[in-house]
Amino acid sequence: MSSRGVVAPLMEKPFPRKPRWLKARFPAGERFSEIKSLLRENDLHSVCEEARCPNIGECFNAGTATFMILGDVCTRACGFCDVTSGRPEGLDLLEPFRLAQAVERLGLDYVVITSVNRDDLPDGGAEIFAGCIRAIRRRLPETQVEVLIPDFEGNWDALATVIEAQPVVLNHNTETVPRLYRRVRPKARYRRSLELIRRVKEIDPEMTTKSGIMVGLGETLDEVKQVLDDLRAHGCDLLTVGQYLRPSLKHLPIDRFWHPDEFAEIADYAHAIGFRHAECGPLVRSSYHAAEQASEAAPAGNGSTP
Repeated sequence: MSSRGVVAPLMEKPFPRKPRWLKARFPAGERFSEIKSLLRENDLHSVCEEARCPNIGECFNAGTATFMILGDVCTRACGFCDVTSGRPEGLDLLEPFRLAQAVERLGLDYVVITSVNRDDLPDGGAEIFAGCIRAIRRRLPETQVEVLIPDFEGNWDALATVIEAQPVVLNHNTETVPRLYRRVRPKARYRRSLELIRRVKEIDPEMTTKSGIMVGLGETLDEVKQVLDDLRAHGCDLLTVGQYLRPSLKHLPIDRFWHPDEFAEIADYAHAIGFRHAECGPLVRSSYHAAEQASEAAPAGNGSTP
């Protein structure tokens, strides 16, 4: 354990006092209200709201949002996530149309699409992902679309369906170190997530790949660096690393708060081993500054209209 981190007194305070570097701006403002209203009006969901992202105010007021498709009920129950788990009902085949309509009304240049896990569907929802990309591109040919996808339970045909729709960045989060998977992501597999990244590059070598992890769940710096080594070995281009924040008492406790200097060390290591870009910091989340990351890192021609 690093002496620079803040140890959370778990037995005394379920929600320990956050250190000074974990202060986010209170979500308010005209643009924030406009996007929230538009999401409700079109029966759409954002992971910004569902997962209580600390950057929701900054991103919404900048006119950006990460849309969450395939409903708001997840078939998995990861120990860190605040999205409702249970048995989803049905499939909304018109969701791509409504999402594209909302993106057009907002006039977005860069869109991030993610989803709950839909292990109840044969393709895990891959066709809806692809449909959303195509629907946005038909309305706004210049708008770039990044996707943050689940593992589709290792259904590589489903993965190919998403890749064929040509998102500018394909993101799949590793989330944590392999030692903690059983506790943090009981229905996921570390090696399967790595294989997903590798297969993206096999199908489309030019596609930009991305992954992210959380810290603060009991991992060590050496374990984090090993995950980064594994991701690079499997062809991952972009990286996000952020501090885990406990959504409620039913979720996993915080082991400790990592210091900004430690995030800087992770970023330096990531760049040293070949990541094109690494966004590392206490409040960093998967789609934080996503457009800027892609712009800095994507090779010429990536993400153009097929």
